[in-house]
Amino acid sequence: MKADPAVQRQLLDLAKIDAELSRVAHQRRNLPELAEIAEAERTLRDRRDALVSMQTAISDLDREVARQEREVESVRAREEKDRKLMESGSVSAKQLTDLEHELATLERRQRALEDDLLEMMERKEASELDAARTGAEVDKAEQDMAHAAKRRDEALADLDGTQSRREADRAALLPRLPEDVLALYERVRAQKNIGAALLRSRRCGACQLELDRSTIAEIKATPEDEVVRCDNCGAILVRTLESGL
Repeated sequence: MKADPAVQRQLLDLAKIDAELSRVAHQRRNLPELAEIAEAERTLRDRRDALVSMQTAISDLDREVARQEREVESVRAREEKDRKLMESGSVSAKQLTDLEHELATLERRQRALEDDLLEMMERKEASELDAARTGAEVDKAEQDMAHAAKRRDEALADLDGTQSRREADRAALLPRLPEDVLALYERVRAQKNIGAALLRSRRCGACQLELDRSTIAEIKATPEDEVVRCDNCGAILVRTLESGL
């Protein structure tokens, strides 16, 4: 395949554009903000799950506290009723003994219930403090994710701008290249990721391997308008004064 040396040198411009587009694509896939967002999402999900569990536990304690308070009130009401009955003087000696025994039992029951109620309220207070801390952690995780998302969007906007400019440069360059040369370039690029490279100081700019003497001699003897390729990676080798031929 033949192509004017000036046309071949334009392949270097195209390869440079494609290399930058590849870097943009790589950066787009590997933005550090993507990992930050994924980590923030995991943290936020864990904190939200923990908060829901705590809120459920607090609701359960609320019901237990309410039930215990009703039980305490019931015992107090029963105790008050028995005391009034004793103070009325209308009970027999046996009934009085029974009431005294029942009052003692009710007092013990009330103390036990109040102790349990106090413990429940302390547990509830501790759970509410934990829930408040976890709620603050949820807020922080949301903020971290929002900040990472903002940085990601800014980085993507920069990459979008670079990509748009380089795609415009590529579109302007393609019409200046012969179809057969462009087809070869695209075929090699699809296979090896680099379609064309400069032969500099007897070294392939694509695979970075130094060509042996016989290959250099063969390339040197090849007409300037002949398209040559690297025996190792297959890239089109563009010859300039830097090639050392």
